[in-house]
Amino acid sequence: MTTVAIVGGGYGGAAAAKALDDIADVVLIDPKDAFVHNIAALRGLVDAEWTDRVFYPYGRLLTRGRVIQDRAIRVDANAVTVGSGERIPADYIVLASGSSYPFPAKMDVHDSATAKAKIATTRFELAKADRVLVLGAGPVGLELSGEIKAAWPEKEVTLVDPIDDVLSGHYTDQLRQELRRQLGELGVNLLLGTKLVEEPQTPPGVAGTVTAVTTSGLQITADIWFRCYGIVPNSDYLSDELAPARLPNGHLEVTPELRLAGQETVFAIGDITAIPESKRGGAAGRHAQVAAANIRALIEGRDELTAYEPAPPLILLPLGPTGGVSQLPGRGFVGAEETAQIKGHDMFVGNYAELFNVTSE
Repeated sequence: MTTVAIVGGGYGGAAAAKALDDIADVVLIDPKDAFVHNIAALRGLVDAEWTDRVFYPYGRLLTRGRVIQDRAIRVDANAVTVGSGERIPADYIVLASGSSYPFPAKMDVHDSATAKAKIATTRFELAKADRVLVLGAGPVGLELSGEIKAAWPEKEVTLVDPIDDVLSGHYTDQLRQELRRQLGELGVNLLLGTKLVEEPQTPPGVAGTVTAVTTSGLQITADIWFRCYGIVPNSDYLSDELAPARLPNGHLEVTPELRLAGQETVFAIGDITAIPESKRGGAAGRHAQVAAANIRALIEGRDELTAYEPAPPLILLPLGPTGGVSQLPGRGFVGAEETAQIKGHDMFVGNYAELFNVTSE
């Protein structure tokens, strides 16, 4: 039977593995012992009841395939080599290794028990802090600020970013205006168009008095700080024959069918691709559907493959369980109530509990 090796068990990799489990010998490779539902990670930071909902064991994802808990150290056109030295030959390969990003938006440890302990420790540190400094006014920094204020309205939260307005990207003025209004109502201090002269010496997420100065000359004192910028694609494992598809920024060039540029049997999906769209869990899932459908077509001997169409600008940005803003294809701007209904209340936990065949609490 055809073997499909999938590098990375995140949103795209897990979905692709599940979609191909009935037609191929799927080998899912990831160093973590559980899927991490990053979409819910910031809620898990501020609310202990949510922490377990961030992690889903891989054990029930596949009926026929297998999961290897290891790191891919080299991928060539027909095999994946993992840290143990095992070489896994494959007829098709899907690169879905995602990206790294500062904790707590993404986990920086592979063991879920260790990750949960780190979340709990950081929550304890955050709970006793009166003043919080958040660096980065993109989706993560905004969402973290909203979660903190929803959980602890009395805390002083200061958000700093060198951009002149919240949320860079192709979003409507109405969305940004409403976002600023809600942040103001929550009491978040926005310092835009400036940055820190240097980052605090205290590690992020660790309690300790922080005194920082912005390039505009403002002094900020905080009890804890978080870094909410700095995405790094995980794509440094490519062999020489695959490396030409890797751009200087680490993203991978793909064809419309989501094949790695220059390759017939290697596909790439999710954060690591150079597709110009907002890359969060939903995009990786859409990539997975197309890549899996194309691999299925090739296995079945069909020549016509599906081209992926990048999604128009869209965002679902909760500010705590009941606030937030969204921009939806065909709908445009929607406000707090609908954002909460779509995402903010449950953070899509039910979808991933179903995918991994576990009970959602």
